[in-house]
Amino acid sequence: MPQRRGSDGRGSDGQGFGDRGRTGKSGAPTGRSSGQNSSGQDSPGRNRSELGRARAYTPRGRTVREQSSLRVVPPIDHEEAESIRDSRTRHTGGSRPKVHDRADKGGASERAARAGARGRGASGRGAPAKPGRPKAVKVPKPPRPANPQRRLRLAAGLALLMFAAVGVRLVELQFEGAPAAAAQGLQSRLAHDVLYASRGSILDRNGAIMVHSVEARMVYADPTQVKDPAAAAARLAPLLGRPVSELLPLLSPHTQPNSTEQQRYEVLAQGVKIETGDAVQGLRLDGVEVERSDLRDVLSQDVAANLIGFTNADGGLVGLEARFDDLLAGKNGLRTYEVGRGDQLDKEIPGGYHNTVAARNGSTLQLTVDRDLQYEVQRILTAKMQQVKATFGSATVIDVKTGEVVAQASWPTYDAANPLASRPQDRGDVASNELVDPGSVHKAIVLAGALEEGVITPDSTVTIAPTIKVADKTYEDTHPFPSGTKITMPGLMAYSSNVGTIKISQQLGAENLYKYQRLFGLGQPTGISIPGEASGVARPPSEWQGSDFGSIPIGNGVSVTPLQMTAAYAAIANDGVWVQPHLVKNIISPDGKVQAAEAAPSHRVISAEHAAQLRQIMEPVTTAPGATARSAAIAGYRVAGKTGTGRYYATNGYGKGEVASFIGMAPAESPRYVIGVFAYTPGGNGGAVCGPAFRDMMSFALKHFGVAPSGEKPPTFVATR
Repeated sequence: MPQRRGSDGRGSDGQGFGDRGRTGKSGAPTGRSSGQNSSGQDSPGRNRSELGRARAYTPRGRTVREQSSLRVVPPIDHEEAESIRDSRTRHTGGSRPKVHDRADKGGASERAARAGARGRGASGRGAPAKPGRPKAVKVPKPPRPANPQRRLRLAAGLALLMFAAVGVRLVELQFEGAPAAAAQGLQSRLAHDVLYASRGSILDRNGAIMVHSVEARMVYADPTQVKDPAAAAARLAPLLGRPVSELLPLLSPHTQPNSTEQQRYEVLAQGVKIETGDAVQGLRLDGVEVERSDLRDVLSQDVAANLIGFTNADGGLVGLEARFDDLLAGKNGLRTYEVGRGDQLDKEIPGGYHNTVAARNGSTLQLTVDRDLQYEVQRILTAKMQQVKATFGSATVIDVKTGEVVAQASWPTYDAANPLASRPQDRGDVASNELVDPGSVHKAIVLAGALEEGVITPDSTVTIAPTIKVADKTYEDTHPFPSGTKITMPGLMAYSSNVGTIKISQQLGAENLYKYQRLFGLGQPTGISIPGEASGVARPPSEWQGSDFGSIPIGNGVSVTPLQMTAAYAAIANDGVWVQPHLVKNIISPDGKVQAAEAAPSHRVISAEHAAQLRQIMEPVTTAPGATARSAAIAGYRVAGKTGTGRYYATNGYGKGEVASFIGMAPAESPRYVIGVFAYTPGGNGGAVCGPAFRDMMSFALKHFGVAPSGEKPPTFVATR
C-alpha cells in the first residue's frame, strides 16, 4: 500500500525522497524543495528546513562536495535562458553543454521547476507561480585579467639578455679582438727599412784580404712605369756604361719570357759605385729605382780565382764561394717603425712602434793558401803552359806535416773580378776536377807496397830486358837496358823502367797493389772542399783483364786527379802518413771569434822507415846522369821525386797527346813541401816543362818559408849490377 504522506511531502518514515514528489489534488507537482505552502506563499521556516535536507541528499548519489559547486538560482523564463546561452557562446566561441542532472530524466522535481519557470514568466512578476526545485547551473568564470607584473618580468628578461649579449661582445673585443684590430691598424702605419748584411771576406793564411765585400748600388727599372724609354735610356747610358741599344729593350714595356704578363722588374746595373747610384737617383726618372747592394771586391783578381770562385746577387756560384756560401753569406736585418699618414706626416713617429732586427754579417774564411806563393806558382805555371801551348795544367803545393794546401794554381785561369768575360771551362780547378792517367808517377806506389810487404829492399835488383809481354800486349822501356841486366831500385826509378816495375808488381800481387792504391787515396775524393772534385777510378783485381796486370802498375788504366797523386807523394814525404789535403785554416765569426778548422783526417800507409828508404830511392831521378828529371834539381837542396807520362780521358775516350807530370819533395832528407805539376799537351812535349816548373816553384817556396838548405849531399848509388 502506498504510504501516507504529510503535507510537508515527507513519508511516514520521516525521510525525504529527494526530487521525486507527488501530485496534489490540484494536479500541481509538489515536493520538498519547493519551499512554498499550499497557498503559493513562501514559508521561510519550512523553506530553510527543506534546503538543509536537500543539501544532505543529492540526486543519484551526488556528494555534498560535488553539489557545493552548484549554485541555486531562481527559475528564469525561456527568453532569459536563451540570452544566457547567447552570452556564453559569444564568450567561449562556441556552444557550451548544459549542466543538469542526467539521472533525473522525467522526474517530478524537474518538471515542477520548468512549470514554475513558465508560471513566473506568465505572471510578469518574477515570482514562481507554483513551487518547484531550482535548476542547478554552473556559472562561467570571468575572463582572466591581464597580469602586468608578468609582462614587466618578460620585458626585463629580454632587456637583460640584450645587455648580456652586448657585454659579451665588448669583452671579446677588449680581450681578443682588440689586439687583432690594433695590429691590423698598426700594419697600415708601419714602414720597413732593410738592414743589409755584408758577405764575409776570404783571407789568406796570413790574414791578407783576397776577397771582400764593399757597399755598392743596384739600378733596376719597372718598364710599365717608364714614361719615355728612349729618353731614359739616353740619360742612363753614360752613367751605367751601357749602350742605349742594350738599355732601351729593358726599359720598354715587354712581356715576361713564356708568359703574357708584363715584365715589372729589370736589372739595369748592379755593383755600381755609390756616387753612380746617387747620380741615377738624381735624374728622377719614372720607373727607375736605386737600392743598396754589395759589390764583391776581388783584390787579387786572377790569383787563386779557380779556387775562390765568384758570386752573383744570389750568392756564390763557383769554387769556395759556392762551397761555403752558407757560411760567408750574411743575414739581412729589418728596421720597422711607425709613421704618420699623408705627405706631410710621412715620417717616423717619436715614441711610436719601433723594432729592429739587427743584420748579421757573414763569417770570414781564412784559407791555408799563401797569397804570395800562390801568385808566384800561378805566374810560373802560366808561363810554362803558354810555352808548350798546353790545353790545361795545374800545380799544387802541400805542407806535408799538416796537409795544408799552401798554393794551387790552374791553367787556364780568369779574372774573378770580371768572370763573365771568361769561358766557363776556364773557371774550374784543374787539380781536383780533371781526371788523367798518372803514368810513371804511379810507380812510387808499387815500390812503396813492395817495401812494406817485404817483396824488395833498398838493395834489391830486378833482372830486366828491353821489353816484357803481359797477355797480348808488349811493354818496353824508354831507357832500354840489355836483356839480363840487373837494375837496382834507384836505377829503376831514375830511368823509369816499365819492365822492372811490372816484374815487382807481379811479385807483390794484384790484391796488395790495389790495397796500397786505396791507402794512398786513389779512387776516392780527397775531401778538399772544392765543388766538383772527381773521385777517380782504381779498379779491384776482380775487374782486371789480360793486359791490365801490365798496364796498371805503370799507371795506365788508372784514373786520378793531379791532387790525389800529389797527396800520395805527401804521405811518402810525411814518413808514411797520409793526411787529407785541405784549404780552410780558420773560420772567423762576425764578432771576431776565431774557430780553427777541424783536424784533417789521416792514416798510416807505410812505415816511416820504408818511407825514408823510398825517398832515397827517388833522389837519383834528379841527380843521375841521363835521369828523367835532372831539370828539377835545386841547388843546395836534396830533391826526391818522379816523372810521369799518361793520357787524358776525354768525354769520348782518350784525347790526343799526353799528360806529363813531375811530383817532388824537398828537402828529401826531411821534406817540408811537396809540389805536383801536371800539363796536358796535345803535342806531347809537356815533360820538358814540368821539371823546370817544379824547380822554380819549390825554390821560391823554400826561400819564402825560410827552409834551410840540406846539410849533406845525396847518397851515391849504382843503376845496375
